[in-house]
Amino acid sequence: MPLGHLGINVSDLAGARKYYDELMPLLDYEPLLADDTQFAYWPAGRKPGTYVFFYPAETPGYSRALPGLQHLAFMVPTRAAVERVHKWAAGRGDEILHAPREFPQYPPPYYATFWNGFDGIMLEAVCHKDA
Repeated sequence: MPLGHLGINVSDLAGARKYYDELMPLLDYEPLLADDTQFAYWPAGRKPGTYVFFYPAETPGYSRALPGLQHLAFMVPTRAAVERVHKWAAGRGDEILHAPREFPQYPPPYYATFWNGFDGIMLEAVCHKDA
């Protein structure tokens, strides 16, 4: 069974919503709900997939080196989509960890970009197609 949803705590709910409202359409997600206590996205067109919820953190301080969330990887349908997401993240000034490229250490085909997004959470856009 696929994963139903993920819940992620953020230091600034309004700031995170602004960030993810720009990013998620590039990953083929659309808004599901939003209020003063949370916001969420689901796969566009009601396609099957994992919903992503965001909540206000009680205390700030994310680190992918500590127990908990290491990173989020979003599958996209084309290599061009990986490159669009990379261009968006780089244009915002996000820290790019890996520009779009093949990752031969992972099961092929694996074309991805990695960056640190809102609150420093490592994000990835990956395409599992050769073209």
